[in-house]
Amino acid sequence: MEQEKKIINTGLRGVTVASTKISDIDSTIGRLIYRGYLAKDLAENATFEEVVHLLLYEKLPDPRELNHFKKRLSEERPIPPEIHAALKTRPKTSLPMDILQAGTAMLANHDPYLADTSRDAGMNRAIRLIAEFPTLLAAWDRIRNDRKPIAPLPDLDHAANFLYMLTGNKPDEEISHFFDVCLILHAEHSLNASTFAAREVASTRAHMYAAITAAVGSLSGELHGGANVRVMEMLQKIDSVDQVEAFVNREMDEGRKLFGLGHAVYKVDDPRARILAPMSKIMGERTGEPRWYEISTVLEQKGKEIFKERKGIDIFVNVDFYSASLYYTMGIPIDFFTPVFAISRIAGWTAHILEEQFADAAEKPALYRPSSDYVGEYCGPDQCTFVPVENR
Repeated sequence: MEQEKKIINTGLRGVTVASTKISDIDSTIGRLIYRGYLAKDLAENATFEEVVHLLLYEKLPDPRELNHFKKRLSEERPIPPEIHAALKTRPKTSLPMDILQAGTAMLANHDPYLADTSRDAGMNRAIRLIAEFPTLLAAWDRIRNDRKPIAPLPDLDHAANFLYMLTGNKPDEEISHFFDVCLILHAEHSLNASTFAAREVASTRAHMYAAITAAVGSLSGELHGGANVRVMEMLQKIDSVDQVEAFVNREMDEGRKLFGLGHAVYKVDDPRARILAPMSKIMGERTGEPRWYEISTVLEQKGKEIFKERKGIDIFVNVDFYSASLYYTMGIPIDFFTPVFAISRIAGWTAHILEEQFADAAEKPALYRPSSDYVGEYCGPDQCTFVPVENR
C-alpha cells in the first residue's frame, strides 16, 4: 500500500534562510533591535532620519553627517512631473497600495542611472526611494480628492513634510514628533513577509525598484499589512466603551479575529505598542475624541481576559492596535494606514536589499530557491496516461 503523502505547509516559520546585521527580535522578552540599538531607545531619543542613516550606513550619524543626509533627502523628495500626470489618469477609487506599487515601478523609468549596479548607485537609489514615497502618496490623496498636490518644503523634516503635503498645514511640534516616532517604530522588523519578498527579488539581481514593488505588493495583503485598518474599523463598530465586552464575545462566538491582538513572532506584548499607546491617548484628548483610545484600552483588557477564559492561552497586543487610533486622530485617512507603514518600512526594505546584493562574498545569501514536496499523483500503468483531446 502506497504510503500516505505528508502535507507540509509551514510558511517557512522557524526556517532560517539568511544572516543579517540589520535587526533582531527576541520574542520571549519583547526586544526589538536595529543594528544593536533598542528600537525603544531610538524612538525615545533619535529622529527618523538618524534611524534611516543607521539602517543604511550601519552607524548613527554625527551632526555633519546628519545635516548632509537630511539635505540629500530634501533634494530627492520631489517626484517627476510625468508621475504627477500619470496619477491624474488613475481612477479615483484606486487602492492607495496599488497606486504606490504602480508608482514605484514608474519611478524606475525616471532613474537615469538604472543600469549602474554599484553599491554607491544602490545607496543613492535607496535614499531617493525613501524620500519620494511620502511625496508620491500625499500627491495621490490630494489628486483623488480633486486638490492640487503640494510640493515638499526644504525646512521640514521627513515626518512633518508628509503631514504637510497631505493636509496643506504645517503640523505642530508635538504631532510631528509623534509621527516621527511612528516612522521609527515601523522602520524595520526583521524578515517579515514584505522584507522577505524584497530580498527574494533582490537575490535575482533585479533592480531595487522591482524588489520594492514586490515588497509593496506583499504588504498590501491583509494578512501582513492592513491590520490597523481593521482595528480602526473594529473601534468604529464598537463605538463606545460599554459595548466592548459584548463585541468581544460576539466576535469569538462567530469565530472572527480580534484585530491588533496576537502576533506571529512575539510571545509578550509588542514593545512598540507600549510606546504608541500614550501618544494615542494624548492625541485623543487634543482632538476631543478620547473614546478611540478608551475603547482600545478596554478592548485590550477584555480581549485578553476572554481569550484566556475561552482558549486557555494568553494573547498579546501588537503594534497595529494603538497605531490605528493614533493615525486616525492625526487626520490620516484610514485607507492610508498601510501606505504610511510603507513610508516607514521602505527604510528597512532598502537596507535589506543592499545587504542582499552587496554583502561580502562569505556572508552573501544564495539565490532563493526553496524546495517543495510534491503530493500529487505519479504516472503509472493505470493513471496519468495522456489522452489526445479528441478522445477525452
